[in-house]
Amino acid sequence: MSTLRGLVSVLLLVVNTLFWSIPLILLTVLKLITPGRPLRLWVLRGLNGVALNWIGCNLWWMRHWLRPDIRISLPPGLTREQWWLVISNHRSWTDIFLLLMALHRRIPMPRFFLKRQLIWVPIVGLAWWALEFPFMRRYSREQLEHDPQLARIDRHATERMCARARDMPIAIFNFVEGTRFTPAKRDVQNSPFRHLLRPKAGGIAQVLNLLGDRLSGILDVTLRYTNPTPTFWGFLCGREGSVSLEARRLDVPDWMREGSYHDDPHYKERFHSWLNALWQEKDRALDSR
Repeated sequence: MSTLRGLVSVLLLVVNTLFWSIPLILLTVLKLITPGRPLRLWVLRGLNGVALNWIGCNLWWMRHWLRPDIRISLPPGLTREQWWLVISNHRSWTDIFLLLMALHRRIPMPRFFLKRQLIWVPIVGLAWWALEFPFMRRYSREQLEHDPQLARIDRHATERMCARARDMPIAIFNFVEGTRFTPAKRDVQNSPFRHLLRPKAGGIAQVLNLLGDRLSGILDVTLRYTNPTPTFWGFLCGREGSVSLEARRLDVPDWMREGSYHDDPHYKERFHSWLNALWQEKDRALDSR
């Protein structure tokens, strides 16, 4: 029965995506031929509306069909008229939909840092590109050591996203571990945490440096699954088990707005210390379940 539920869930996801792909493609073409950033912003607002409706429809059928057991705790004062940076631990593709269940229409349209390969996902990849999501190449340590200039490509993608983000409020989502947690990945990394991988600071440090004056705060999200090996397919089958999502609001310290992560070694060390302390606290919270 759970497999049948999963197949129906996939069908609902595909049908909803195909339905909203029609206005998406039309607006994307219009954006391509529209001259000037002010007019393109008007089209981008339409694309945001399409994306928000696609998200809303998916969340509606997920709540009524899958009935996920999710407990959500959010801080007060969230609005769609302000800029936010959202950081979270990462366990499964399900994380994205759980974050959306908690924050959809409570904060602005989300932007995720995405692997560049995802641009080729049918329809959805086109939507991410049209909505100006930053696509990251994520080079290996060996590639960066061989050619340090490769790191600038991802930095430029973040810079473009942050420059455009000044035009209208957005929420930037970042899974700072860079990939989904598994015990095997933790051991390969020699991570000092029990429930988390090592956090990567570069992306959010750049966002905080470029958009710190705009951000209303950082939303630090902790996702806690009772299932030790959560999967998106298990979620679509309705057998994921209970999940808790706890978000807290952090102010952006003044020192984060004033330094340069890539040029100032003292700033870089201070930022790593801040993020590692945050991850230590998150790991202890996950350990206490």
